[in-house]
Amino acid sequence: MENLAAKITFLKSEYIPALMQLDEATAAKWGKMNVRQMIEHMADYVRIASGRTYYDVVTPTDQIPKMQAFLMSEKPFRENTPNPLMPEVPVALKHAGKEAAIEELQNEINHFFEVYQAESDKVTANPFFGMLEFDQQVQLLHKHATHHLRQFGGAF
Repeated sequence: MENLAAKITFLKSEYIPALMQLDEATAAKWGKMNVRQMIEHMADYVRIASGRTYYDVVTPTDQIPKMQAFLMSEKPFRENTPNPLMPEVPVALKHAGKEAAIEELQNEINHFFEVYQAESDKVTANPFFGMLEFDQQVQLLHKHATHHLRQFGGAF
């Protein structure tokens, strides 16, 4: 993995401003989510990374090493990467506006870093990549965040 410190800085200081610059009316380059649904989706996955939300691991055990090798690479997620935990039709919006969705995401990012600051050896389950430590979670969140920024033409 390249530059963990830069990825932490991105998640703490650069990601939210990049999302704030997105016009909510921007059409996705791929996928079915709109900007606000994507932001709410990211909050859901930060909750998984912090351990606040739990899903069983759905990837077969023998495939976890391959999945984690991809995770720790600098290869981006492909466009339209399937997510079997998501419905065909995006879920209804939880927030009345983009700002409220971003506030929730910021709170979840803050919580994620607080959890790992208090418990640096914490390991949490990711439904696709198995049991992950802090560095792996940061890598995944960075990879996931930049994937969705690309989806909407965002700067990062």
